[in-house]
Amino acid sequence: MIFVWTCCQSQAAEPSEFLPPHGQHSLYSADMPAGVVGQARLNRRGPVANYFQPVAFSGPPGVRFALPNGANISESEENLMAGLLIGSVYRFQISGIPQQEGAELYPTVELIDRTYPPQGLATLYPIPIKIDETDMRAALDGHLVTRVVYLEDPQTALPLEQTAQQANVMDIAQHQDALKVADRFGRPVAIIRIGSLAPPRAPSLMPQFYFGFPSWAPIFQTEK
Repeated sequence: MIFVWTCCQSQAAEPSEFLPPHGQHSLYSADMPAGVVGQARLNRRGPVANYFQPVAFSGPPGVRFALPNGANISESEENLMAGLLIGSVYRFQISGIPQQEGAELYPTVELIDRTYPPQGLATLYPIPIKIDETDMRAALDGHLVTRVVYLEDPQTALPLEQTAQQANVMDIAQHQDALKVADRFGRPVAIIRIGSLAPPRAPSLMPQFYFGFPSWAPIFQTEK
């Protein structure tokens, strides 16, 4: 499976009847409110409802990731893996940012589709959520960085092997829409929005900040 990021192949288990054609997001934009595109995917039905899609968070050395566990934050990890629900929006914590002692970021990831790996091997083919130092620095400076992860068309993708933490990266011009560009080249599966929004101090506002605390499934990795 070849993943690519846009910014502003193992044999699958017979997914062809569920896969939409290119251009499925022509009416949508990466600038839409978080959750709109993912909910639209759920409305089209198919084997996506209640499916926990494996994802792998990674970044520069020392950077740690954590997901909310109710009103608390789970223990942070440098290479976090978890199963996230299609259509849900998850706000996660980034800490240990290089040269930014004590700084934290709270980006969101919206799962807008799933992958179809060989049966029983889903955790070997997670969607990579790779956050680089440039994006973190831009967010700390007050900018909003939007990236879309898409799965390349197997008919045109280069036959290059990738690990769970790898993905090709394609930066685009600021006036272009990352979702529409990704839609031209493959099948978008996730939207990541990296900004400088911080958690509210009022506990009553936490559910709104964390998009209702959607369920997620921890994935425990074996030490190599």
